[in-house]
Amino acid sequence: MASLEESIDELWEHRSDLAAGDGDATAIVDEAIELLDSGEARVAEIDPASDEIVVHEWLKRSILLLFRLATMSTTQVGPFEFADKLPLKKDFAAHGVRVVPGGSARRGAFLDRGVILMPSYVNIGARVGRDTMVDTWATVGSCAQIGERVHLSGGVGIGGVLEPPNAVPVVIEDDVLVGSRAMVTDGARIGEGSVIGAGTILNPSIPVIDGETGAEISRGHVPPWSVAVGASRRRELPGGEFFLPCVLVLRRLTEGERHDKAALNDVLRSHGVST
Repeated sequence: MASLEESIDELWEHRSDLAAGDGDATAIVDEAIELLDSGEARVAEIDPASDEIVVHEWLKRSILLLFRLATMSTTQVGPFEFADKLPLKKDFAAHGVRVVPGGSARRGAFLDRGVILMPSYVNIGARVGRDTMVDTWATVGSCAQIGERVHLSGGVGIGGVLEPPNAVPVVIEDDVLVGSRAMVTDGARIGEGSVIGAGTILNPSIPVIDGETGAEISRGHVPPWSVAVGASRRRELPGGEFFLPCVLVLRRLTEGERHDKAALNDVLRSHGVST
């Protein structure tokens, strides 16, 4: 893989000289995209030693090069027509993935066994872990990393990021539940086992507040095993008093603790939060 990485980096250095349809360059880039598509490589991962997100920039560069090299084509799927530079994924059943009509993923995204796509969309470079559900009208943006046994509820928006190549994508760890219409963007991170309330907005500019102490925990990073909801906090500015968005951690779960929908509703309603 090292030689392939070097080849991609060399193409990137001379990308202004590349033209759409360049067969030799496309063959090199396609080899990298196949690694993403099969799950043999991934755009980003958590370093277990440092707990920091490591971005493999050369794989992001391969995606950007693909857009430069690919040409437009028209695809007919039943009564539907698509005009795009990138093809859709295929062979879902062979890979143990269930896709409901209206669901789709671009080639270069990886869907592990047991994934269910309701009418939803997964973009290139994204990775969706085993037994995860992407529910109706949810979107998983380019390069987002979604863990195992995650539930992205209806209408959830997981933002994508391609440029610059070193930009950190959204990372959602294993066993997370993201409530309906929540938006997680711009490299935000949700820790293992957490539950995010409906309509929550999370990005690196949003403070995450401990509901017990009022202390700011982080920006854009919900800690593992947290129950968190969208909220607001008062701020005095020269123009007046305003309420700015934040994410409030209502409760810390015991590691490994899982609760059903009724238990979640009880937690949220006890704090006056609508579900």
